[in-house]
Amino acid sequence: VVSAMLPDPGLRRRATLLDGFAAELAASCPGATLERVPVRRWADLWSRALLLTVPGSAGERSDGSVTGRLLPLGVDVQEHATAVQAQVHAVFEPADGGAPRLVRAGVSAPKPDTVVGAGLWQLLRPRMSLLGAVSEGRSMELDAMPVTAEGDLVWDDERARAGEPADPFATARVRLSAATAAPVVPLDRHPVRIAVPVLLEGYAAHSEEGGLAFDLAGRPLAVDTDRMPAAGPLTPEAVAASHACVGLLRWDAGEFLLQPLAVETTVRKKTVAVHAGAWAGGTTDKAGVRAEKAATDAVAVLRERAGRLLRK
Repeated sequence: VVSAMLPDPGLRRRATLLDGFAAELAASCPGATLERVPVRRWADLWSRALLLTVPGSAGERSDGSVTGRLLPLGVDVQEHATAVQAQVHAVFEPADGGAPRLVRAGVSAPKPDTVVGAGLWQLLRPRMSLLGAVSEGRSMELDAMPVTAEGDLVWDDERARAGEPADPFATARVRLSAATAAPVVPLDRHPVRIAVPVLLEGYAAHSEEGGLAFDLAGRPLAVDTDRMPAAGPLTPEAVAASHACVGLLRWDAGEFLLQPLAVETTVRKKTVAVHAGAWAGGTTDKAGVRAEKAATDAVAVLRERAGRLLRK
């Protein structure tokens, strides 16, 4: 049922939630072995699933279309054992000269639990050309691309083409502060949904209570390195050595956290940018090539086994 729902954009949010919830329940069996039953979390997931069945509540309805230039800022990767999603956060510049907007473009795919790390991109690349542009550091020219009232692009490769080179840090420094965010529908007005693109510079990184934090004007801001995907070259070490960061400001456990999407660091007296989504469209980076090869081998084995089963 879930596999049939995932390809439909109108059912994808419900399918992903249901799939993840079912996987959590299955992994928790037998319940007697659990140290603590996450009653509030499971009740929240089930309530959310029921609310999403109300017509119009899922928020996928297109609210028109946009034409102009899309300037990617970074990629947020979310996954569980049977599904993966990549969400590109970007600044959109309308062709008519209007004010820039914050938008998102997401792509998701079902996956076997053995495909992890860089292998995730092999599942997502064929579904969205934007990932290639992110990897190459390019903008995208959009022509009548559908968009929801919340600023989510309903991606269609036929309505997009690769544009000129666009550095995410240049975009953040020049356009991010002027970009406006779309209003959030009432159902999604929950702190856990906060994910605001920000640019931070001039901070000092230090360890704090076993984690990493940025010192900004004498105030610490915790860095959520656990959210950084293994499917890219961005590491906690690179974040700790950085002097500029594009990330998502989030709220969790009663405090604001920063999820890094890209950082600028100094290597041999030169400024180098490291992006979480650098391998999204493929890479020539040695570490990325090795990870891709290992993932390709795993996918090939799975396809061969699936073919054998179908031939029986």
